[in-house]
Amino acid sequence: MSHTSGNILLHFIFSTRGRRPLLKPNFRPDLFAYLGGIIREMGGTALMINGTADHVHMLVRVRPAHSPAETVRVAKANSSRWVHEKWNSDFAWQTGYGVFSVSESNVAGVTRYIAEQEKHHRKLSFQEEYVAFLKRNNVAYDERYIWD
Repeated sequence: MSHTSGNILLHFIFSTRGRRPLLKPNFRPDLFAYLGGIIREMGGTALMINGTADHVHMLVRVRPAHSPAETVRVAKANSSRWVHEKWNSDFAWQTGYGVFSVSESNVAGVTRYIAEQEKHHRKLSFQEEYVAFLKRNNVAYDERYIWD
């Protein structure tokens, strides 16, 4: 893979199962750091990770060898096990996730957006935010199936 180059920037969004408020303030910073470590172990770079009680946003730079599906599967599986063992035995992530490509020119704006999650969610719910992302990115969806 020494001749493979790329600059793949992805914005992942995923929630706790049932959007339950399980991401408590006392361990959220540790969880975000742990997620960043998982991305680093995969050879990527976590540019910004933040969220609220029921969901997480991750802006990451990934290697061309890792698909978005693999990246989020590894991040969710390992972080779920960690939260389950260390903080909350009832913890689980939702099955699905959102992933959106980000251009290098938008990194600062997306980073700022993710950093200000608590502020955004004083005005709108995770569901409202997520549907707005889908619409803004021209993603077809059926609301019956996006909340599992």
